[in-house]
Amino acid sequence: MDLTGKTVLITGASRGIGAEAGRVFAAAGANVALLARSGDAIAALAARIGDAAMAIPCDVADYAQVEAAVQATVGRFGGLDVLIGNASVIAPISHMWSADPAGWGHAIDINLKGVFHGMRAALPVMQKAGGGTILTVSSGAAHGPVEAWSHYCASKAGAAMLTACLDKEARNQGIRALGLSPGTVATQMQREIKASGINPISELNWEDHIPADWPARALLWMCSPDADEFIGAEISLRDEDIRRRANLI
Repeated sequence: MDLTGKTVLITGASRGIGAEAGRVFAAAGANVALLARSGDAIAALAARIGDAAMAIPCDVADYAQVEAAVQATVGRFGGLDVLIGNASVIAPISHMWSADPAGWGHAIDINLKGVFHGMRAALPVMQKAGGGTILTVSSGAAHGPVEAWSHYCASKAGAAMLTACLDKEARNQGIRALGLSPGTVATQMQREIKASGINPISELNWEDHIPADWPARALLWMCSPDADEFIGAEISLRDEDIRRRANLI
């Protein structure tokens, strides 16, 4: 795909899927705005990408910061064509009877409210331009309970519903809203899951996980007309046909 002249904003861009998405979209010609709380990490990534990238330290749990990041992106690159809501946390992994309420709530602030904040800040810009694409990185945990992941499952389920609601409200305004369920990915999050020793997912071996560039490349494909039939839905990389269409296998 050639995204020359397009601008993409990626949350959670300091590592894992978000960092890979920054590289993949920049390689496709796009301008990329890299958002994360880890300012040093996104600054280093932006430096490696070059002039087509900008690093914006941002906590997606704070709407004012997200709104300011969107405006900074528009100010630098002239618009916003794609939003990738990727920022999420798995900590604190805990059974409900011993979960820290503050930590549980903070995960909701990032994984769910952070997705809404991105949508809310980006939509007026995209609507004014006549359309845009909003991609949300989901999870199989959005659709089934996982032991000690009540915060993650609940927040991802909520984010999946936000994507469906967005499609219901804004498809006729040119907004392409889609979700991506990548499966288990070889990122730092999986190291945290492994260290917890709780539930079957923590027992998976490193080689059981797909590389982080697979979901990044799938997100790029989701911006193409070939993915239009999935608008309003959630795509799973566990589906071999999807992997083939996204040129992953």
